Amino acid sequence: MKYFYLSLLFLVLGCKPDKKYHETQKHSPEFVAKGTLGEIAAFQQKLNGEFKNPETSPLPDRYRKDFEALVFFEADTSYTVQAQLVRTPNTIPFEMPTTTNRRSKERVYGVLHFILKGKKYRLEVYQNEELMQQKGYEDYLFLPFADETNGVETYGGGRYIDLKIPIGDTLQLDFNRAYNPYCVYNKKYSCPIVPTVNALNLEIRAGVKDFIPTEK
Repeated sequence: MKYFYLSLLFLVLGCKPDKKYHETQKHSPEFVAKGTLGEIAAFQQKLNGEFKNPETSPLPDRYRKDFEALVFFEADTSYTVQAQLVRTPNTIPFEMPTTTNRRSKERVYGVLHFILKGKKYRLEVYQNEELMQQKGYEDYLFLPFADETNGVETYGGGRYIDLKIPIGDTLQLDFNRAYNPYCVYNKKYSCPIVPTVNALNLEIRAGVKDFIPTEK
């Protein structure tokens, strides 16, 4: 798959310090938008396939050999919303902390404004200075977020969504495509920490749940 990640942003393998996890999780552009139940199911199937494949999986061999599928919330199209993108062209790049000593140089590309479950919310979306210079990632946006399922049903540090820069000022935001940082599966990865400004005061019961490893 072309760009997953995508999941997006800057995970670095301990054995390969120059390897970003965006480059490891590569999903095709068609998986950045959409939102029907069939498309969500296809997205989940593709993601499971990446985790089973030793060439693309973040799982250590001891977990991957018995891996069957990630655990997702039930697909729910009510978590697919149209968001208004307010671009912020004059923002200054900053160093985003990660789960290791590494820092990722990001800038706030814009702010997404949307209505979910009848209430208004906003989330910042980011663009990595290094990644945007790479072919195929020129229009890639990184959306890390936290919500009230964290530490209960989902990973305590929050989750990520991959997005593309739209032609206009709106884009489709589908929380069914929320995935875990790679460090959830393998501590050799260095994962960007979700900024506090992107903490939502509601439960996002969509996307990937927390990972509980099993060994047979």
